[in-house]
Amino acid sequence: DQSINCPLLSKPPVQPLTVPSCLPAPRPGFKLPGYRPSPMDQRILVWSGRYKTPDQIPDLVSFETLDAARNKLRVKACYGMIVITILACLITVIMGKRAAGRNESLTALNMEKKARWREEAKIAREEEAAAGAVVLAEKSQ
Repeated sequence: DQSINCPLLSKPPVQPLTVPSCLPAPRPGFKLPGYRPSPMDQRILVWSGRYKTPDQIPDLVSFETLDAARNKLRVKACYGMIVITILACLITVIMGKRAAGRNESLTALNMEKKARWREEAKIAREEEAAAGAVVLAEKSQ
């Protein structure tokens, strides 16, 4: 058995790690499998139907339970937005048909508005011209 006394090939002795007393004690590498729900999380758990009242919710809830409750509430919110969108579309169609029955159209409204703007611009130009003529008359005197 030949042993080589080369400093590169020999391993130094392993010394155990010591933690200085000024540092806090090391935490364990594991945590309890759970999550302490916040008041909003408790509301979500109740709204999703997981628990009947906030008093029934345990101190620690698994991540999967909370995630499933959030997903269920997210889906309910999406369904609500779909219903609101469909209702808004129906209301818009009904209002459009009533306006068509009164012979109102967006084209006619736009033409009336632009004609009103042209009249206002014409009156403003005439007032400016009249004011300019008064100033010239005063300067010539």
